[in-house]
Amino acid sequence: MWLSVAAAIATILLKAAAAYITGSVGFLSDAMESGVNLVAAIVALIALKVSTKPADENHHFGHGKAEYLSALVEGLMIFIAATSIIWAAVGRLMNPRLIEQPGIGLVLSSVASVINLAVGMLLIRKGRQYRSVTLVADGKHLLTDVWTSVGVLVGIGLVWLTKWPPLDPIIALLVGVNILWTGYGLLKRSMIGLLSAAIPPEEEAQIEAILEEFSAVGVTFLPLRTIEAGRQRQVFVIIQVPPDWTVGYTHDICDEIEERIEATLPRTETFIHAEPLST
Repeated sequence: MWLSVAAAIATILLKAAAAYITGSVGFLSDAMESGVNLVAAIVALIALKVSTKPADENHHFGHGKAEYLSALVEGLMIFIAATSIIWAAVGRLMNPRLIEQPGIGLVLSSVASVINLAVGMLLIRKGRQYRSVTLVADGKHLLTDVWTSVGVLVGIGLVWLTKWPPLDPIIALLVGVNILWTGYGLLKRSMIGLLSAAIPPEEEAQIEAILEEFSAVGVTFLPLRTIEAGRQRQVFVIIQVPPDWTVGYTHDICDEIEERIEATLPRTETFIHAEPLST
């Protein structure tokens, strides 16, 4: 995330310089999106630090959902940036003007795009490795920024070739709409997480496969319940065991189930309730 902060600062400077030199509202909209990236990266950095705190007396299940708050803030910031971009684009569309020195602007923006591409791919890779929704969300946002920048670059190049000034604010409008869509996706993902969504189906299937193995020793299971909280998972299992089993033996079976789930899906907290099997 510190790398993401550094990349955001670098791309803001490059794109702002491109906007200042050329007077292009398209480059300005791209620079504003990078400004959102900076705020989002700082919020994400704070959220990651909070999410790693252990459980305490006020948060018995840890602080994993702090990552969803980060995605929520990032989505809201994107909506604010998109509104500003669209406002500026409409104003320029009503009073279009030619772009100055577009070649320099294209070079500066291209360098910024390469930085975002490299950092975005790294964030997504590390996010999947550590199961961090914050890292993945920030990485995908940077890659979206890259595609936005590519669109701006192509558009500014066309303005340069065609000498048609209205094309510049039209590009900015398209950028604004694209950013709005990105913001919607982030808000949707964060709200689902805050509402205690279940873990992904493929992970539930792995847990159910583990439980199925214990059926051979006489254990049956009621439907599985799960919660995803950032990098953390909570799994709730109700097992039914033969009524003649001792508490000690049942406890050993529960411990073995918990260990198998943790080995398969790290950062999983498993809660098991045992009941006697009805005859």
